[in-house]
Amino acid sequence: MAVTQKTGWGKKVSFGLFLFVGFANAGALIGHTLKTPIQPAHINYPPVGDYSSYTVTVNPNGSYSVDYKGHDPTVLDSEQYVDTSNGVFGVGGRTTTTRTRQYVPGTPSEGTEEGKSDARSEECIKAEGGGESNGALVGSSLATGLAVPAVAGIPYIGWLASGWAVMLGSDMGSAVGGEVARTIKGC
Repeated sequence: MAVTQKTGWGKKVSFGLFLFVGFANAGALIGHTLKTPIQPAHINYPPVGDYSSYTVTVNPNGSYSVDYKGHDPTVLDSEQYVDTSNGVFGVGGRTTTTRTRQYVPGTPSEGTEEGKSDARSEECIKAEGGGESNGALVGSSLATGLAVPAVAGIPYIGWLASGWAVMLGSDMGSAVGGEVARTIKGC
């Protein structure tokens, strides 16, 4: 039998290949971590209706441009005057003015919008507020006089039921008082 001498080249080559692959993977991981990611562009899209459109062009570097084509229609105003007699025995008549605004497609706008056409007048708002206040006072007084004595005798929760009755009377009186004030004022 012949004795062969082991030179150790296999172990050296395996160890060198192991080091090469390890350093290559570590370099790839470090390079991937340090690379800045490309953020997509955040675009604020304009409002689009029946007569408007937009085109967005996005560049690879993240910049973008928006071409917006809007449509501003012509405004048609009309006013309507109505004389009414309201209140008790027809006393307290009011003249009501109704303003409407219509938009016509296909033509440019003239003028600016002055206010909402469906807004209630200040006079009606004050009348309704006063009516609600007085109605709440009357409703809570009626509930205190009529409902509280009936529910106060309930064991353990009589005091709580009394409070509920007063609050319910106040809310109902407020709703009725506001409606009556609006009717009398003609709103």
